[in-house]
Amino acid sequence: MPDPISWSLAAPYLIGALIFGYLLGSIPFGLIFTRMAGMGDVRSIGSGNIGATNVLRTGNKKIAAATLLGDLLKGTFAVLIAWQIGPDQAVMAGFGAFLGHCFPIWLKFKGGKGVATYIGILLGFSIKAVLVFAVVWLATAAITRYSSLSALLATIATPIALYMFGYVQWAELFALLTLITFWRHRENIGRLLNGTEGKIGKKG
Repeated sequence: MPDPISWSLAAPYLIGALIFGYLLGSIPFGLIFTRMAGMGDVRSIGSGNIGATNVLRTGNKKIAAATLLGDLLKGTFAVLIAWQIGPDQAVMAGFGAFLGHCFPIWLKFKGGKGVATYIGILLGFSIKAVLVFAVVWLATAAITRYSSLSALLATIATPIALYMFGYVQWAELFALLTLITFWRHRENIGRLLNGTEGKIGKKG
């Protein structure tokens, strides 16, 4: 049973890390960058999502790449900055960053699907696990040509890899992030099941 005195001392730091991560993660780079480029509101096109995939539908690859990088790095920075206090705070900040990206308060809790931020958070914890994610994503994409399926399978492999590497606490965090990722991709899953999901490189 946790020591109540120790918990009372640690709680403010853990809550602070969660809030810090959430605020950092909730920065809507896709919306900011498209507006700065004079492209209007990215939420009015495609899926209405603020993530890099939907930004790419504008046809501007540079803005999409900048969005991807921004969404990724905000997860990494949340973890690395909070890590200066401690590993538990890093876990909370990473969780907060993911929640912030997926459910930003500034956009009525309608954010991105979380994959880029998921990778960014993972980068803050384990490069080895990032490589596992990348291998699974690339292999699945090469075989199926489905980006969404590739991401979903990679998020399943990630907590398993972390557990096998001995990072149990991190594995638990990413198992939770994977569940949220699946929820955020529920429409993609529906299209995968009925065969209407778009494939990588397919036009129209």
